[in-house]
Amino acid sequence: MDWRLRCRSLRLGERTLIMGIVNLTTDSFSDGGLYLEPERAVEHALHLLDQGADLLDLGAESTRPGAQAGNPEAAAVTTTEEQERLLPAIEAVLRQRPDAVISVDTYKAATARAAMAAGAQIVNDVSGFEWDPGMAAACAGMNCGLALMHTRGRPSEWRTQPALQPGRVFPLVLEGLTAALKTAQAAGIAPDTIVLDPGYGFGKRGNENYELLSAQSGLLSLRRPLLVGLSRKSFLKSAHRSQHESASVAAQVAAILGGASIVRVHAVREAVEAAAIADAVLAAG
Repeated sequence: MDWRLRCRSLRLGERTLIMGIVNLTTDSFSDGGLYLEPERAVEHALHLLDQGADLLDLGAESTRPGAQAGNPEAAAVTTTEEQERLLPAIEAVLRQRPDAVISVDTYKAATARAAMAAGAQIVNDVSGFEWDPGMAAACAGMNCGLALMHTRGRPSEWRTQPALQPGRVFPLVLEGLTAALKTAQAAGIAPDTIVLDPGYGFGKRGNENYELLSAQSGLLSLRRPLLVGLSRKSFLKSAHRSQHESASVAAQVAAILGGASIVRVHAVREAVEAAAIADAVLAAG
């Protein structure tokens, strides 16, 4: 199928697409502070494109677990600050690579509008329309591409949330994504602009993520493509006592075999190579 974006479309299903992550943040769990300056962010974005990224996801506010625990205002990023980080980077990338497909990782409607005006094509809302009541209407008005993620609670709550009972995580995610789709439909958003993200690590702890990954293909019942972000998630490190990229790659391959059309990654070159093998397995089947 074609994923319809603001001014173009991306073909999904023929091969896995690779979304490269560019964090313009101070405190992201993997690379916070590395690309806060627009010049470094742009250099990194171009590097990811050269390595084979099909699209880029730029974000300026961390949603790492516990990001706002104990002091919600300390880690919060204002709309103005978010846009001051994002917009120069978006514009600079597009000056050098006019054909680049840019997604903006934000849950704020005002930032989404500004990013689309700067040339972005996709809004990646990690809250699935839950954190800004104006986001659905904003996306409907912009006719942009849209990624809706399932999130259980807020980052400040994740470390203290009670564990889910075995067998509960998949129904919870299915229910949440179904609700997000209903919100989109009510706002007049076209289904072919939407992809869905199970939200690994976003209010899911430890083995709950593996349980979700094992059942992930069941989300295809919602008849929307899946975008999956597993790169450098803490549950991979805790399970394997490893910070190696190989753990992320292994999880990404499992996600592709479980129906993911797009993987969101930090290490693009490794993801491109792994996706090619997973795609070959699927094609042979």
